[in-house]
Amino acid sequence: MTFLTSGNILLIGSVLLFVSIAVSKTSARFGVPTLLLFLFVGMLFGTDGFGIQFDDMRGAQFVGMIALCIILFSGGMDTKFAEIKPVLGPGLVLSTVGVLLTALFTGVFVWWLSGMEWSCVSFALLPSLLLAATMSSTDSASVFAILRSQNINLKHNLRPMLELESGSNDPMAYMLTIVLIQFIGGDVSGAGSILLTFGQQFLFGGAIGYGVGKLAVYIINKLNLDNKSLYSVFMLAVAFFTFAFTDLFKGNGYLAVYIAGMIIGNSKIANRKEVATFFDGLTWLFQIVMFILLGLLVNPKEMLAVAPVALLIGAFMIFVGRPLSVLLSLLPFRWLTGRSRLYISWVGLRGAVPIIFATYPVVAGIEGSNQIFNIVFFITLLSLILQGTTLPFFARKLGLSAPMEKTGNDFGVELPDEIDTDLTDLPVTAEMIADGDTLKEMNLPQGALVMIVKRGTEFLVPNGSLHLQVGDKLLLISEGEKGN
Repeated sequence: MTFLTSGNILLIGSVLLFVSIAVSKTSARFGVPTLLLFLFVGMLFGTDGFGIQFDDMRGAQFVGMIALCIILFSGGMDTKFAEIKPVLGPGLVLSTVGVLLTALFTGVFVWWLSGMEWSCVSFALLPSLLLAATMSSTDSASVFAILRSQNINLKHNLRPMLELESGSNDPMAYMLTIVLIQFIGGDVSGAGSILLTFGQQFLFGGAIGYGVGKLAVYIINKLNLDNKSLYSVFMLAVAFFTFAFTDLFKGNGYLAVYIAGMIIGNSKIANRKEVATFFDGLTWLFQIVMFILLGLLVNPKEMLAVAPVALLIGAFMIFVGRPLSVLLSLLPFRWLTGRSRLYISWVGLRGAVPIIFATYPVVAGIEGSNQIFNIVFFITLLSLILQGTTLPFFARKLGLSAPMEKTGNDFGVELPDEIDTDLTDLPVTAEMIADGDTLKEMNLPQGALVMIVKRGTEFLVPNGSLHLQVGDKLLLISEGEKGN
């Protein structure tokens, strides 16, 4: 046991991070989801690989809880009200009714499959529903990472709808999982108690998330800290406080964290750029750590033992359960095209969240929980490989792919939200310098000033005597809409 020293743990951890970052470079080249590679790194270094022994379900569950808080908070901050407003209805229906129907359809299929003589699993109805509930939500980490890292832009507001669904449906899957575990363990008395639990989770989760988000915006704009880095630390504390405080009142902490992030992200806050950069790096760190730990946790030999049944369950969920639940959930929204519904059905990505939720039955000592964990892990791999690698392909085939809208500028310059200005790039063309190649001779847009000139890899300070060339880029600053 002397091998497990603090130094060795840091050494192994840093090596795992190095390897994960290195293999992630192949993700874009081969179209493989980066998070899938992190899982494989964990499996490679695990029990059946290089022999790292890790079987602490509670520890993995705790790390997963921290990671989900950060991922959902960061995802909420990136969710813009203006973008989700047109798709708020279908997004919320998918994240609630859609999750419930997916769990129901898949659970009944698992129960039916358990009755087969050749099947290696034998689940009663409630454990079958529990298995389905753990993986009934789409994974926010996977959806956010794949849609953004592969620069997938979609028509008909599908991207904000899918991100809203994945960011807000984890609470429903979590509640289904916990309630079913309690029901199997005899801790829930009946339907009335279940409905009360659901209502309490949603009510307190939504109310506390909204309240803490509003309070955090007020405080951060009044702090006036000398060290700008502390604003990011404050936001991290807000995320953890929101989860823990909501949990004290038996509300859904994941829902509260996501809503708090949305409130903060759609408000004017001090040092937004620094906070966003901090959470972007922190989100990637915890995604890597979470997926590696889950990869270490699984025993590939045990997973292969349930592979045939897991393959059937996964195929049913991907090709029947998810599409059927999407079809029924979106019936009231006639304006959604058939191709859009088909693509939404395909973006039923599973990832770390189902695996984390699958640790809850193990920790609770539910009979057959190890099989549940291995089946969920196998289906997660299947989903990431089959669905995660084909999202851009199906978007193009269904005619839903759209050009990415440019954000920011090529100079990497950003100004605080408090300054009502616009920054735009302007490439220099031959026509623009036909009558003179200096700034004072050019006909620039009214009210615009040139901040800096980019020529190749050089940045030049603009002045009246600088001679411009075709291909130069000008960074223009002008008054924003409020100032016009």
